[in-house]
Amino acid sequence: MRTGIVLVGGEGRRAGGVEKYLFEFCGKTFIERLLETLRGVVDEIVIVARNREQCARFAGFEDVVCISDLRPGLGPIGGLHAGCLAAHGETLFVVACDMPCINGGVINALFEGLDDFDAAIPFWNEDMYEPLHAVYRRSAVMDYLREHESLSLRAMIRSLNARYMDVESFREMDPDLLTFTNINHIHDLEKFRAQFEAKTGARPGSRTET
Repeated sequence: MRTGIVLVGGEGRRAGGVEKYLFEFCGKTFIERLLETLRGVVDEIVIVARNREQCARFAGFEDVVCISDLRPGLGPIGGLHAGCLAAHGETLFVVACDMPCINGGVINALFEGLDDFDAAIPFWNEDMYEPLHAVYRRSAVMDYLREHESLSLRAMIRSLNARYMDVESFREMDPDLLTFTNINHIHDLEKFRAQFEAKTGARPGSRTET
């Protein structure tokens, strides 16, 4: 069974206080785009929010389970811990909510590339990885989280028996590697929209919601 875990718990400091999952691209909010893609490649979806109040904002998605951080203030590691505990699947695709262009073909390739490894993690070079666009084996992550000291995702993936998959191997499915686009600030979104329109001629929309 495959589980998709979406981490939405950040407070949006770099996004001017706006929840990034409510940014809009091509007529849909980031969270709508993420869920639409994940529904085609996983068996269940878990959203991890920072608290119950934030979790309530996702009540309209009937096919999604939303839980709040059990260990608040730990960043992505805390969200991953909560997501692992809620997941029914042994293989997990973990993604940040600021990645609106995830590609189902790439996600499938990561699941298939897991084999007997603890994780399948895309990488650009020896210093640049995509730990929040990666597939993990739930049991291996839980073993690490029981005794970990560092809050660093880099420290976690280094402790796992991970398979690192060159991002170039995904270009057949996603020629421009848009799946790895992450938007940290509204200005990043505006820039991405302009680049997208210049390349495709499409108008991706400009609305954001609060």
